[in-house]
Amino acid sequence: MSTTTIPVQTAPSRVQTWRKAWFNRETAAAWIFLLPSLIGFIAFYAVPAARAVSISFTDWDLLTDPQNIGLENYSRLIADEDFWQSLRVTFAYVLFNIPIQTMIALVIAVLMDRFTKSIVVRGIMILPWLMPNVVVGLLWLWLLDPSLGIVNVFIEWLGFSSVPFLTGTNYALPSIAGINIWRHMGYTALLIFAGLQAIPGSVYEAAAIDGASELRTFWSITIPLLRPVLVFVLVTSIIGSFQIFDTVAITTEGGPVNATEVLNWFIYEHAFVRFNMGYATTISVVLFLILIVVSVVQMRIMRADESDL
Repeated sequence: MSTTTIPVQTAPSRVQTWRKAWFNRETAAAWIFLLPSLIGFIAFYAVPAARAVSISFTDWDLLTDPQNIGLENYSRLIADEDFWQSLRVTFAYVLFNIPIQTMIALVIAVLMDRFTKSIVVRGIMILPWLMPNVVVGLLWLWLLDPSLGIVNVFIEWLGFSSVPFLTGTNYALPSIAGINIWRHMGYTALLIFAGLQAIPGSVYEAAAIDGASELRTFWSITIPLLRPVLVFVLVTSIIGSFQIFDTVAITTEGGPVNATEVLNWFIYEHAFVRFNMGYATTISVVLFLILIVVSVVQMRIMRADESDL
């Protein structure tokens, strides 16, 4: 009587699994489509970033060859009170800008979700964001002019004295934040509105059956289920706020009395006014590291890798 031998199938090794995952038609097609963006990223981001790190260890005035000075720029940075002042101004701007912008955008998104989903309304909301920063800066520079600006004309018509929005040390930074809130709140609202559309309606129906109030539904259902969108909005908004430059350059140029001298303006002054590119690049590297730390902390606190859906 003959016996049949059944071959034993062995599990594929890690190398075989890796080859199967990376060497197939789908992966090849993906790399073909990713290649243009990858080349652009390497050419315009990775290489300049690496070059910036190397320049930060030099003394370079843009006119002569850079001289290697080791960690001298970083030592100077730690003792530079002007740098710490610009960092404080930048953090203050972020604290003015982000909470107000996010709250207004959240309210607008909820109102749009409840009362209208009109494409026309959405188009109007995004119009300020589509305007270049320079145009927005010039527009509000004229509107907030202490003598001829229509905002102060209206304030004086109400019987109050004119407000030095962009020329007073206590008003300039909140005014800059207000300009950028106006520009970005519609775009942020549309992002949150898109997140609201992804929340299943059955969840709200179940909450209504259980007798949950509107406020309880908002805090217990809407906000938790919006967390992935809110993480994206907050991370990108904070990164953008730390990089504020155009509005400051057009309206206040860092003044009055350095009240709006944010980090990017501080970098610009050292690089192209004082021709100290090595030190300016050092500040840029430190700003890059700050943004990495802030982004990682945000994503860990808000559990960006988890979903409540």
